Amino acid sequence: MGKISQGILGGLSGKVGNIIGGNWKGIDYIRIKPSSVANPRTEGQVNQRNKFTITLEYLQANKDFVKIGYKSFATKKTEFNAAMSYVLNNAVGGTAPNFTIDYSLALLSRGSLSGVLNGTTDLATPGQVDFGWGDNSAEGNANATDKVMVLVYNPSKKESVYILDGADRTAGSQSVTIPNTYAGDTVELFMAFVSADGSQVSNSVYLGSGTAA
Repeated sequence: MGKISQGILGGLSGKVGNIIGGNWKGIDYIRIKPSSVANPRTEGQVNQRNKFTITLEYLQANKDFVKIGYKSFATKKTEFNAAMSYVLNNAVGGTAPNFTIDYSLALLSRGSLSGVLNGTTDLATPGQVDFGWGDNSAEGNANATDKVMVLVYNPSKKESVYILDGADRTAGSQSVTIPNTYAGDTVELFMAFVSADGSQVSNSVYLGSGTAA
């Protein structure tokens, strides 16, 4: 049974009918208890859960990259939650129940810093992925001291290897050592830039997939 100490709009503690009251950080609140759902697993609900699951799986493996990449969007939410919202709304495709992540749209970094010019990858060397790019440090708001961020995502193992403070934009190349256990696995490859002071990032670029050597 609930108790009302200051009238129906304040001081309600507990439950009165379908109204629930309480106090959070000194603020009285009331809410209406939702009606029970006869079928909590409708097709729409199942589809949404499936979309949520594959997005969560993708971003959990890349959460450190996302923490830098979505820094500008962490207003009243975490970087991870901002990335979840973006990817769910923009990069989940396929037909139910076989939803997939469209990596070309699933940005791991979002920002206004000048992006990657002519990004390339090379997986020919065993245990290594080589990234390359053009020097566009004199264009837009790019700087010679911007640092490359590169990431190798292994969907089958649900993990990633990355460098978050790599070579300068002018260097044009960065190598990443990957575990020998990745050999034969398909990996997804991403690149972005972050300013030297960490205040700005570029949109990430998906550079395609390849088979790890």
